[in-house]
Amino acid sequence: MSNRILVWDLPTRFFHWALALSFAGAFLTADSERWRDLHEELGYTMLGLLAFRLVWGRIGTRYARFRQFVRGPNDVLAYVKALALARPRHYIGHNPLGAIAIVLLIGLGFATGVSGWLTEAATAGEIFEELHEACANAMLGLVVLHILGVAFGSLAHRENLVQAMITGRKRGAPGEAITGARPVVALLLIAGLAGFWTWSLTAGRTDQASALPKSALDSNKHDSVDDD
Repeated sequence: MSNRILVWDLPTRFFHWALALSFAGAFLTADSERWRDLHEELGYTMLGLLAFRLVWGRIGTRYARFRQFVRGPNDVLAYVKALALARPRHYIGHNPLGAIAIVLLIGLGFATGVSGWLTEAATAGEIFEELHEACANAMLGLVVLHILGVAFGSLAHRENLVQAMITGRKRGAPGEAITGARPVVALLLIAGLAGFWTWSLTAGRTDQASALPKSALDSNKHDSVDDD
């Protein structure tokens, strides 16, 4: 199994890193009124990415599908025992512990994003705000555990799992490789996110202009005339 085969398609890899950056940015801007709009936009970006992942988990390439890597408790226990004995089985896709982390991250990501939206939309915003903060902190804790698990798994399997999520390649037999990286799907996902951010930034500038008092608008107009 010395061959490096294509395992992770481009949409899965883009989703992984885009979600990581979106969550990091949203978490860092959570307590800042100045960056409130950016915080919300990053939250909506997370929700959009997670919605895509649910669809791609059904129709995506072999190792991106939930049915391929979500396993029962017996498989998880067997993997943990083998890991403790330093004889872990090598999985081409996600190992059983990694699969648990992926499912929990998706669930917590949705809970965090939806509770954040409800904080802004609902009259009982304070209740949802506490739930939003709790979900975000739980997700941060899970992210830390995921990073530690990736580091430990890389050592246990003597394989750079971070690099694999960048290049898409892992150790495996040629017949176990996926047939293509699906670049068109990745481009559509990127285009969708770019469209959202373009709309969001444009709408934000429009809202700011409409929120200015008439006196301020008149003042700006007079200033322009005086400059001429």
